[in-house]
Amino acid sequence: MTDTASTANLYDALRAAFPAALDAWAIETDTGFVYTWRDLDRGSAMLANELIGRGLVPGARLVAQVDKSVEALMLYLAALRAGLVYVPLNTAYQPAEVAYFIDNAEPAAVVCTPDRFGWVSKLAFRAGAQAVYTLGPDRQGTLLERAAHRADTQTPVPVGRDALASIIYTSGTTGRSKGAMLTHGNLLANAQTLRTYWGWQPQDVLIHVLPIFHVHGLFVAVHGALLNGSPMLWAAKFDPRLVLDWLPRATVFMGVPTLYTRLLSESDLTPERCAHMRLFISGSAPLLIETFRAWQQRTGHTILERYGMSETIMLTSNPYGPDDRFGGQSERRGGTVGFPLPGVEVRIADAQDRPLPTGEVGGVQVRGPSVFQGYWRMPEKTAEDFTADGWFRTGDVGFIDARGYLTLVGRSKDVLISGGYNVYPAEVEGAINELPGVAESAVIGVPHPEWGEVGLALVIAQPGATLDPDALLAALRGRLAGYKIPKRCVLVDELPRNAMGKVQKNLLRERWRGMDLSAA
Repeated sequence: MTDTASTANLYDALRAAFPAALDAWAIETDTGFVYTWRDLDRGSAMLANELIGRGLVPGARLVAQVDKSVEALMLYLAALRAGLVYVPLNTAYQPAEVAYFIDNAEPAAVVCTPDRFGWVSKLAFRAGAQAVYTLGPDRQGTLLERAAHRADTQTPVPVGRDALASIIYTSGTTGRSKGAMLTHGNLLANAQTLRTYWGWQPQDVLIHVLPIFHVHGLFVAVHGALLNGSPMLWAAKFDPRLVLDWLPRATVFMGVPTLYTRLLSESDLTPERCAHMRLFISGSAPLLIETFRAWQQRTGHTILERYGMSETIMLTSNPYGPDDRFGGQSERRGGTVGFPLPGVEVRIADAQDRPLPTGEVGGVQVRGPSVFQGYWRMPEKTAEDFTADGWFRTGDVGFIDARGYLTLVGRSKDVLISGGYNVYPAEVEGAINELPGVAESAVIGVPHPEWGEVGLALVIAQPGATLDPDALLAALRGRLAGYKIPKRCVLVDELPRNAMGKVQKNLLRERWRGMDLSAA
């Protein structure tokens, strides 16, 4: 193995954390397959040797649009070992979207599912790819067939901390997707910080039910377990019954809010079922305060909510234990995303990048060791999103209270301006969601001839509840300033979401922008 003192290759750090007993279980899948730590090391070595043997050189991009599997995880580890730049793509992306990513990334190799090979290979070879492989969810495909003939040992390619490890394309909900460039140093620094801040322990076992084409599932969950030498219970897709069965064997669970609401709908979710658990973490989308409280009541555990993004990995977190930087506070406060992680700086600034006082709402800006290097082949966009003094403008809007907790109130692009006043949808949604019978809401701005734009509330009722839209709006009076109250409320059955559970407000705005509220 490479001397970790002479290279910053992330794989070296992960491999150094593997337990001495390499034949102990590392991953158990939902289909009953068990992989050892030795399997992960040997399998990723064989895949790395295949990629290197096909002529891929350090810094070359490898695009992967594959279903979640342990072999897909080994592919990621192989890319690290080979010094390649791993580019995971959401499996829901359609041909036109994939064409954009491949043309933009110009990968040396592409790995896709067998059923996509026909059209993906055409796109890849047109873009100059040297190889196109297939990888299916059940250990089939040309990638494994060819790697089977390679040696099962490999010395990770030495790289510096600033060498690119991955390009993560943003979801593109507000325009053309951008490729966030993350380095080996970015990823390792964040993983090491989270290992300490979240109190990872020697006997921890992680339930992994998240996709691995995203920062949450790949960089936060997987890195957390591997860097701690902790085994994972691994599901290709989320199944609440399976998670309930696994809880007595595990200690850590990471999920998006939707997964928690689905678990809460299971009658078998009890304190006894969760007695062995140490930590429940939520992120990637806002956690409703009702879900936060219901989880406490049903399980006796308090969910730890945190905040991050593709460009920065994790930035803030509610505390796991006492945080000496903030007076030893250890309270996990619902509705907040906690404190800046050690080594991370967060400030709230106005439109001219001037820091704002405590409690004032403004743009969230950050800097720290996990902040990305910029957007792939978009120098103008990179320059636009960084301040003159080196802070990254996240595009989120929020405030920091007197105790140091960060609360997010929305995205800068989601802010609607009605009659010259800024209205932050998250604040209005929070008030609506507290009303009896409301399960969830989304507030968007629609054009208005007099006010410029006004709020439209789209509301989902709780099962069995009957809601009156006008009564909901009337109930907001006295809770919110008049200009913040939506002009119309519409009951809907569901809200469109991306793969990580975020409500896609761009789709809502497209759907409802023609609604006539001129008389409202």
